[in-house]
Amino acid sequence: MRDGRSEGDATHDVIVVGSGAGAMTGALVAAADGLDTVVLERTALLGGTSAYSGAACWLPGTQVQERADLGDSTEAARAYLRALVGDAGADRREAFLRHAPELVARLERDPAVEFEWSAFPDYFAASGRMDAGRSFMPRDLPPELLGDLLPLVRPSVDRDRAGRGHPDGPLIAGRALIGRLLLAATRTGNATVRTEHRVTGLVTENGRVTGVEAETPHGTVTVRARRGVLLAAGGFEGDDALRAEHGVPGGAAWTMAPRGATTGDLLRAAVRIGAATDLMDEAWWCPGTERPDGTAAFTLGLRGGIFVDGSGRRFANESLPYDRMGRVLATVQEPVHLVFDSREGGALPAIALPPADPAENLAAGTWTRADSLPELAHRIGVPADALADTVARFNSHAATGTDTDHHRGEDPYDRFFADPRDAPGPNPCLVPLDRPPYYAARLVLADLGTKGGLRTDAHARVLDTDDRPVPGLYAAGNTSASFTGGVYPGPGVPIGSAMVFASLAVRDMALPASGISGGALGGGRSTVTAPPGQD
Repeated sequence: MRDGRSEGDATHDVIVVGSGAGAMTGALVAAADGLDTVVLERTALLGGTSAYSGAACWLPGTQVQERADLGDSTEAARAYLRALVGDAGADRREAFLRHAPELVARLERDPAVEFEWSAFPDYFAASGRMDAGRSFMPRDLPPELLGDLLPLVRPSVDRDRAGRGHPDGPLIAGRALIGRLLLAATRTGNATVRTEHRVTGLVTENGRVTGVEAETPHGTVTVRARRGVLLAAGGFEGDDALRAEHGVPGGAAWTMAPRGATTGDLLRAAVRIGAATDLMDEAWWCPGTERPDGTAAFTLGLRGGIFVDGSGRRFANESLPYDRMGRVLATVQEPVHLVFDSREGGALPAIALPPADPAENLAAGTWTRADSLPELAHRIGVPADALADTVARFNSHAATGTDTDHHRGEDPYDRFFADPRDAPGPNPCLVPLDRPPYYAARLVLADLGTKGGLRTDAHARVLDTDDRPVPGLYAAGNTSASFTGGVYPGPGVPIGSAMVFASLAVRDMALPASGISGGALGGGRSTVTAPPGQD
């Protein structure tokens, strides 16, 4: 495996900037079509936020749902999206719906790519919703199949932030998705992967984008593309200056993207040559529990506890899907806390990524512990009477099974994470707080990435400020503005839409070519840039 970081200027058919699910799908499709393809990744590891994710893929109406006999269809997904988003951007919606089944069928023709349906409800009660969910995930990937490629795949978020590699056992979720796409792409013989290439500029000739400039450990290089450049390297969630400029709440410290990986370089480069942007104040939101180091842990799937704001009162259904809860968090009075009791021995009654260590959080003051609710209220700075009243009222709801204030437990998504064994009452989402000592974990507005970016059309072509395609330039994933606007319809929409529009970008690039047939495998040469010393 040759170290491509030392390579200088080069020319390929297709340049893919980024290495998340969308980028790697685009690279695989291009390479399988016989196009000489290079992936340029800014960091030493592949996968970006996709590698951290649960890898749900919201791709409706495919053979995966058919195998699971779900009764899903493209028509149902169309009705659902129209109910949530309306007809704004209908051309991109239809392109997404039309291409999703084709893409999945094509990907699964490669033996390295395997998917299976996994229950995870859609996020809104609307026409066309799948209460059990329509998204699917990659099958676990045995590490021996990756061989020397394994050190290139970014580990899970907790291990990555700690500077640790993969644990023993199969790659799961996002790591499995990136690993499978990487394996399939390199097996074509037409894919080159170059890590530690930070793309900072676009090369143009006669109004057409023909390449990129990238900073590497060995200096600046120019990489040119005969067919096109696909920008799919995330958003600008990691840049506080751009966030402030566009009014994106939260902060770079609280995003779930890999540290230093998404600072808006591609956005700035495209805007410099006249590209248009949209949805620049939007993100894929989520609640975050603040960690001792000032970062945040993506927090979802509550099994107990309540959220209270600075008034000591509940303000929403705590079991809301994470993006919907994040949008509420952006509007409430701070400080905000997750208040829970000792029912789970002082552990957080929720999923936290990275996982929370109670002792570390208590020592750092990001969690607070007290023997009584009045003492807890005093320590977190909320009115004691209000907090006591809030808990008493919630406990009464738990006894009856009906949350008359916020209707927690009435939606299939609410109940998805609940365990009836935790709740003595009739509603598994309503677990009383009655076992001291009590805890409060500080909550912040976190995100899975920004969702505003370059404006694109149904072919993933980047548009200029006059709504004309910029020749040779394409964007997918969080580098582009999402076709779902300010709505997060269901689990895996960011990944699924990134994969579809990356594939559509490559299809458009291939149009002028003759004699190139989809799905051709084999031939050519594959070069992978491996970070030295990774194990």
